[in-house]
Amino acid sequence: MRKITFCSLMLTLAMTAQAQNVQLHYDFGHTFYNNLSARPNVTTTFEMFKPDKWGSTFTFTDIDYFQDGAAGVYWEIAREFHLTKNKRWAAHIEYNGGATSIEHTAIASRFQHAVLLGGAWNWASKDFSKTFSLQAMYKYYFKGMGRGGFNGYQLTAVWGNTFAGGLCTFSGFIDVWYDKDVRGKLITISEPQFWFNLNKLKGMDGVNLSLGTEVEISNNFVFDKEGRNDKFYAIPTIAAKWTF
Repeated sequence: MRKITFCSLMLTLAMTAQAQNVQLHYDFGHTFYNNLSARPNVTTTFEMFKPDKWGSTFTFTDIDYFQDGAAGVYWEIAREFHLTKNKRWAAHIEYNGGATSIEHTAIASRFQHAVLLGGAWNWASKDFSKTFSLQAMYKYYFKGMGRGGFNGYQLTAVWGNTFAGGLCTFSGFIDVWYDKDVRGKLITISEPQFWFNLNKLKGMDGVNLSLGTEVEISNNFVFDKEGRNDKFYAIPTIAAKWTF
């Protein structure tokens, strides 16, 4: 829901040279955790990946919804430039930012906008059914949200595995980054996804709908209704995705 990024889109790249999809997630955080009762229960995600001869561009936007309308938006855009002929190594530049709120409170965004600079190592099997990426980046937080600007870092791993003749996909990422104001100075989030791809069923050619689930596993990331982000959570969704 937050991102799948470069590596998990490489299978689609092998077939179409670019990829876009829209996802709809129903989030059970408000059901499983009393202190997340104000959490939005629906998120839509748009992802776009486009390669070119110099590298690739990836962007996604998440929009969260309450029953009476949109609750907030989060956006990332990343650009990679090939550093080697085999395209394994790349320079990586990225922007993160967004705004959100917790219903019926004055609590505002946890998304202090930031820019990231670093390197990436990307790998894919010969048939692109298995992909993996590692990224190590310097992260600068701009002044905002009541905090001054400060330096940090982020480590990211991204994976994708499509199997059973393309019928199933297991993909996801894990991010770990420095934040000076949280307990332990680190925030961790991982979002593994499992998709059942209907277009691989007999008679379903062209029906590019996938049904599945995501689990948001995080520490020091999710804000509760009191405005604290100092706990571990594992929050599942049920989801649908259409790939263009």
